[in-house]
Amino acid sequence: MAEGKLEIIPLGGVGHFGMNMMALRYQNVAIIIDAGMGFPNEDLPGVDIIIPDFTFIDEYRDEIAAIVLTHGHEDHIGAVPFLLKEIDVPVYGTHFTLALLENKLLEHKLSDTAQIHAVETGEKITVGEFEVEWIHVSHSLTSCAALAITTPVGVVIHSGDFKVDDTPVVGPTIDLKRLTEYGDQGVLALLADSTNAERPGRTLSERAVIPALEKIFDETYGRIIVSCFTSSIHRLQIIFDLAQEFNRQVCLLGRSMLRNVEVADSYRQLDIADGLLVSPAQARQMHDDEIILLAAGCQADPMSAMMRLATDQHKNLSVEEGDMVVLSARNIPGNDLAISRLISHCYKRGAQVVDSSTARVHCSGHGSQEDLQILIEAVRPKFLIPIHGEYRQLYRHKEWAVGLGIVEKNNIVIFENGDVLALDERSAEIIAKEAVGRTFIDQSYGEVEDIVVRDRKHLSYDGIVVPVVAINPTSGEMESEPEIVTRGFIVEEAETDFLEELKEIVENTVNEASHEERIDHSVIKEKTRLALKRFIQKRTGRRPMILPVVVEV
Repeated sequence: MAEGKLEIIPLGGVGHFGMNMMALRYQNVAIIIDAGMGFPNEDLPGVDIIIPDFTFIDEYRDEIAAIVLTHGHEDHIGAVPFLLKEIDVPVYGTHFTLALLENKLLEHKLSDTAQIHAVETGEKITVGEFEVEWIHVSHSLTSCAALAITTPVGVVIHSGDFKVDDTPVVGPTIDLKRLTEYGDQGVLALLADSTNAERPGRTLSERAVIPALEKIFDETYGRIIVSCFTSSIHRLQIIFDLAQEFNRQVCLLGRSMLRNVEVADSYRQLDIADGLLVSPAQARQMHDDEIILLAAGCQADPMSAMMRLATDQHKNLSVEEGDMVVLSARNIPGNDLAISRLISHCYKRGAQVVDSSTARVHCSGHGSQEDLQILIEAVRPKFLIPIHGEYRQLYRHKEWAVGLGIVEKNNIVIFENGDVLALDERSAEIIAKEAVGRTFIDQSYGEVEDIVVRDRKHLSYDGIVVPVVAINPTSGEMESEPEIVTRGFIVEEAETDFLEELKEIVENTVNEASHEERIDHSVIKEKTRLALKRFIQKRTGRRPMILPVVVEV
């Protein structure tokens, strides 16, 4: 611990997207800002979600006093239930953020025990040496906040996810007045979202998608199927408003869509006209020009409502000839191939497809360079610390901000997950490194060790070879010819000669072993495995998983 200094330790979300989580620590008290999850790419078979590694939590569990949340997106709250199983501390966030979290707590059977405390923007709480104020910011979700954290060494502003939207569809604009007031008083450090730091200009308002969507609604005479992020509250409100304007009713498809719309409606984050929503059964009976299907699954998850519609797997409805499919979302990195397949399925079924590559049906929720400039000019921090983004975004955030001349070049600090950044009124320096990483979650089994994922990848790439040997436990002699079983390695019927060579390798290995080695199952298994491994790798260049089986006869 740096005496008399504030420590900022990113535990996720710096140098990559998702899993946003950060610790602020002063003396013997720490708070955690957000605890988000990430989504796996195709090289993590069987993994459903990824959460930050909690090694830091284990080491400092007695010091952690609270979890404070900026907003309700999965990459900021998705790991909270897992974290609460490690530490029982109060969780603070806006009413709507906590309402989105509540569903997760129910799934994990934590809703009765979790210490949940709702705040509104403009409110403050005190936790040990920290005073935290929630300041409203604009984003693709509603009820989002930046955090102003007053510490013994100065004020730290955490931007959360934000953009400067002058005309949001739902809720007020970003509270630049309050941010400027903090800037007037003096801000020690600004932790600023870097997601769009490479993009010049301003990020478009959420209203920017209305003209393109309005044109689609006006020119489409068949059914309209819209898929977007179920947390994009502004986008959902636009769809509901256009549906009412064009005399269509809306059918919600997908559990997350139903749940999020219900929660947002109950917290008055959405304004839905009476009678606008209909059930799937009712939608099937309506004329094509009277209905909109609003489906979860814009990222083409195999079990999502949108993918099931596109592959005729939904129990009530499917994409049909003459439909207009609108994918009103960005492609999360790693999902491009799956989304391309989704679009192809729609075309095969005779539908038209519009996405952000052909029309302005999506806009980002993150601030571009001029949004960042507005924030920096309001806050005027001594130190600027880029967060939320891959390393190149963090670096280009710094590179661009230097040109503004508001923060000195040497006071713009780039750090990585696990770095311990110590700050006081005069300096900011990285003084240590904490152990950080990621934890894989298979929702069927729970936490999955790295070695299990490695084995799954190994099997998916090179397959498995199982040599079976019958050995007399007394004499140590083979009682029959070895058998070779393979899966995902070769087509056994087409490679009989190769299989015979493998059998010969096994037979020779057993025959050349001593009596003691043959009657010790563990020894003969390992000798067989190594002999096959060397032969197969030399012959094919592949490294299948080899699992010898010894049967006593």
